Amino acid sequence: MSFHDYLGNEPTVRLLRESLAAGRLPHAILLGGPRGVGKYTLALMVAQAANCLTPPAVEADPNGLPDFCGTCTNCVRIAAAAPLRDRVEEAVAAREELRDADKKETRILVQTHPDVIVVPPDPPQLLIKLGQVRTVIREIYRIPAEARRSFFIFTSSSFMKEAANSLLKVLEEPPAHATIMLLSDNPMELLPTIRSRTAAFTLGALPAETVEALLAARRPEWKPAQRALVARLSEGAPGAALAFNLPAYEESRTAALLVVRGALRETDYSALFRMTEAFRAGAEGQQKTSALLRALRSLLRDLMLIHAGQSALLRNLDIARELTTLAEAITFPWLERAVRSVDEVETGMRRNLLRSLSLDAMAGALAQSTPS
Repeated sequence: MSFHDYLGNEPTVRLLRESLAAGRLPHAILLGGPRGVGKYTLALMVAQAANCLTPPAVEADPNGLPDFCGTCTNCVRIAAAAPLRDRVEEAVAAREELRDADKKETRILVQTHPDVIVVPPDPPQLLIKLGQVRTVIREIYRIPAEARRSFFIFTSSSFMKEAANSLLKVLEEPPAHATIMLLSDNPMELLPTIRSRTAAFTLGALPAETVEALLAARRPEWKPAQRALVARLSEGAPGAALAFNLPAYEESRTAALLVVRGALRETDYSALFRMTEAFRAGAEGQQKTSALLRALRSLLRDLMLIHAGQSALLRNLDIARELTTLAEAITFPWLERAVRSVDEVETGMRRNLLRSLSLDAMAGALAQSTPS
């Protein structure tokens, strides 16, 4: 692996590499862009390039910019954090084995290299918590043990209020040997005072055709129609496309369609209530709810596009006929209320409200506001 293996967003990648070449990598970087576009991959690459023990000669690079070998001990250990979901699941499993008293004090962190700490949202609320930021504050002022520069990578911008305020303090007095990288699908979630203390870089979505070509090369077992569907559902994010679980999405979309049909057509909500019971408890229920809400957002977007006469931009190509039929029964005000209802359920999840009741309430509210 090297920077040349990174797909798309060449201007942003070049700016970061130029900062490395000049020895002026910012102390805090805000890397924004859609989910799955490659923010985490690029953050690890920057950490590898800053700490590679046997970097390729810059003369060998077409642009004369620094790169990393991918094979030295620093590169390998940093890259071990790349399968983030697996590393987080390992950390969660390790926490579950602790005594109950210790579980409450233990926060989820990923550290495959002593000088590179990855901070993911802490389950089950999936927020960056105060204990995680306190760990970063404790570690960031230590001189790196095996690296030239230490890195602290926050993989989400969803912070608890106290955690965000604590992070602001370290951004005001950063050590010279460390870089904090904030990865965000929506940078506006962050406090303005945090954003103002970072160097902002943006990764844009790739054209659907580019992602489809990537899938043709990497996922030859998929049918062309499946590749076209995933390329659009992944919203131009190559990482999301390659990791896309189409059967799981179709299952979530079926549940989302049940919510929409129930609001627009049905008077019997028994099927809906049976479905939402599966979202009641535990981490699995939270994952199902999050997947349902993502599928519902995708459907609402497509319904809005059909209503606006832009059917060529649909993501859910395979059910375009049913979506067209559903769109005939809605108005823009209903769509606006539907999107707001999804936002309210997501907010409730952060507050640990009962998910099944939140979904039932959302469906009932949409049914009551259905245009006659």
